[in-house]
Amino acid sequence: MAKQKFKITNWSTYNKALKQRGALTIWLDESAIVAWTEKTTPEQRGQPLHYIDMAITTVLMMKRVFGLSLRALQGFVDAIFKLMVLPLRYPDYSLISKRAKTVKISIKTPTRGEISPLVIDGTGLKVFGEGEWKVRQHGADRRRVWRKLHMTADSATHEIICADLSPSGTTDAQALPALINQTQRKSREASADGRLRYPLLS
Repeated sequence: MAKQKFKITNWSTYNKALKQRGALTIWLDESAIVAWTEKTTPEQRGQPLHYIDMAITTVLMMKRVFGLSLRALQGFVDAIFKLMVLPLRYPDYSLISKRAKTVKISIKTPTRGEISPLVIDGTGLKVFGEGEWKVRQHGADRRRVWRKLHMTADSATHEIICADLSPSGTTDAQALPALINQTQRKSREASADGRLRYPLLS
């Protein structure tokens, strides 16, 4: 089934949403700021600060999210601290490399390999917009707009692989070809509604 196209009428809101995709918000808890290092100043000259495990795991999470190298991450975090006017220092990249082996952190990486089986399910979505506002304000009788969101997941890891939005009457079987095209991973079988199974060639 070909991918559905929808006409955009609220260009102002749509344009703002596209800009918001690039927005960056960083929030640090007060307790984290206070406890960033165990000692505010080293006891001896030249002695490095001792950073708590929370500081190490925080920057490692940022490394994973933004896909930065350790050196680039140091510049990135230092720039954030400067913009936020925080009296914090980023641990040296060499220290991060060493401490990463000792701290306990679980960062889920995208799964690769074959999916067996691929699970498909769909749910209805009610579309809100100008029409719905008119119904509430004026009580006019208006046909409600619905769409159907189809998602595929790896049954072993529960990882959501891809999703597709279609008209409300589209079945899982009809949405399957478009979903498979997005998957980009091999799968021998797809399961829908816990009962229907579709053999796949790719």
